[in-house]
Amino acid sequence: MRALQLTDPGVLELREVPIPEIGPTDLLLRVGATGICHSDLHVLHIPFRMREEPLTLGHEIAGTIEAVGDGVDGRRTGERGIVYLCWSCGVCRECAGGDENVCRAAGRTAMPPCPGLGPDGGMADYIRVPASSFVPIGDLDFAQAAPLADAALSSYHAIRGAREHLGPGSVAVVIGIGGLGHVAVQILAATTATRVLAVDVSADKLELAARCGAAEGFVAGDDTAGEILDRTAGRGADAVFDFVGVQTTARLAVESVAPNGAYRMIGLGGGAPEITAAPADGTGWPWGASVRKTYGGTRSDLIDSVALATSGKLRVEVERYPLAEGRAALDRLERGLITGRAVLIPRP
Repeated sequence: MRALQLTDPGVLELREVPIPEIGPTDLLLRVGATGICHSDLHVLHIPFRMREEPLTLGHEIAGTIEAVGDGVDGRRTGERGIVYLCWSCGVCRECAGGDENVCRAAGRTAMPPCPGLGPDGGMADYIRVPASSFVPIGDLDFAQAAPLADAALSSYHAIRGAREHLGPGSVAVVIGIGGLGHVAVQILAATTATRVLAVDVSADKLELAARCGAAEGFVAGDDTAGEILDRTAGRGADAVFDFVGVQTTARLAVESVAPNGAYRMIGLGGGAPEITAAPADGTGWPWGASVRKTYGGTRSDLIDSVALATSGKLRVEVERYPLAEGRAALDRLERGLITGRAVLIPRP
């Protein structure tokens, strides 16, 4: 089969490799589509080898079951689904309580094994996955389904964790209308009563946000926090969802979140919000506000995301590329040229 593999730091090659062999608790999926994420760019730019052998990238995976392990019940060949990306132990206290994304077996890093970030991923013709990671999608288009595995999962999880702030009369800010951000706007519109304000450096991305349900958009600039305060009677947004996570967006969140509000960090740009143990004076971190850095989501979050998509309440804006053009698609993502989510299609 073909696989798009990281062979050295920064070196991505389309290689011929054996079709994976599966164990008794595994499934072999014939890949129908694989989404491209900024995390893939992060892996591409790590200045050392993550493992000795080449690594197949891709953690947003949709496909068809080609083979079923001898010990697997309840799954059949020909079934269509997506892959839950947290390959957790399934038996620890967190997993048993439904918090598989912070599985105890992963230690303090709390990042369970994830395809394309350790185990081989889905930028290939086939992938081996644990049967427990398979989530059925029915007839949902593969290109629509694949990004749900992260773009919807991570967005849904962050929003669910701030739902108490999103009632009638509330205001939520979504920073960064990319692969995750444009999905988050739709999830907020479909599952909450909040009014959504969108922020991005691109006017085109704000047009996308409006189509997804945002009430208003702001091109990021020196006075964006002031504009948000102006729209909220000087108090600030009840929830700020930062899908970029650089220093400027972290500062914007600090300056625009309301007292008792919620700041949720989803983007991994390395920004550090200034939160000090000092009296609040109306410009820094406000009284009662919370900050939470969220990773992925739970299997339940993914099932809910699939339900939104199959009901027509969530549609991912996708750009489709052949598997052989994976590096070109990643380069376009790095240059900010992708609208929504880039998706690799192994077969026409």
